[in-house]
Amino acid sequence: MLNVGLTGGIASGKSMVARMLAEKGALLIDLDELAHAVQEPGGEVWREIVRHFGPDILCADGKIDRGKLGKSVFADREKLDLLNSLVHPAVFEQWRRRLEEIRKTQPEAIVLSDIPLLIEAGLKPMVDLVLLVYLPPEEQLVRLMARNGYSREEAASRLASQMPIGEKLAYADIVIRNDGSLEETRRTAGVVWGELKKREQLRRDGTG
Repeated sequence: MLNVGLTGGIASGKSMVARMLAEKGALLIDLDELAHAVQEPGGEVWREIVRHFGPDILCADGKIDRGKLGKSVFADREKLDLLNSLVHPAVFEQWRRRLEEIRKTQPEAIVLSDIPLLIEAGLKPMVDLVLLVYLPPEEQLVRLMARNGYSREEAASRLASQMPIGEKLAYADIVIRNDGSLEETRRTAGVVWGELKKREQLRRDGTG
């Protein structure tokens, strides 16, 4: 099994690339989805978040209003670090369990672990290689404003809460640039898929 850590920056197109590779045959584990799951009402993580951030962050049905919580934490580094400390351990445990299941049942799989904070959380040693989706910061801002309806100030604040994408290049084993056309990105994803298959085969043969 080849465990590929997919990362990037906010609005860099990481989810789109993940879908392209999943269409080729990669098994996708989306850590954002795992984060949603561990924050379901009534669970231990949900209780801790409500205890620290108060009931005002809840929707009428008891679910966490991610918009309200996001506005609070992205404006305060200490709050963001606290939230991450509550959520990340449970997410990473679910991730490890999912990987082990795949390792046992599909040992020849290429697994794409979509991890937004892979580098920031020090998870590089947990994956076989890092695949970075790169978009220049100014383009990130433009796309984030268009996608989420943020003002430039709001988008810049979200961007500032992450490691600058340029700094992530040094940690990447493979880079997909996403500042061209959709077809260019799709072609690059196809080339990368071929490389991933080659690496997985080498691991099976004991030469990778």
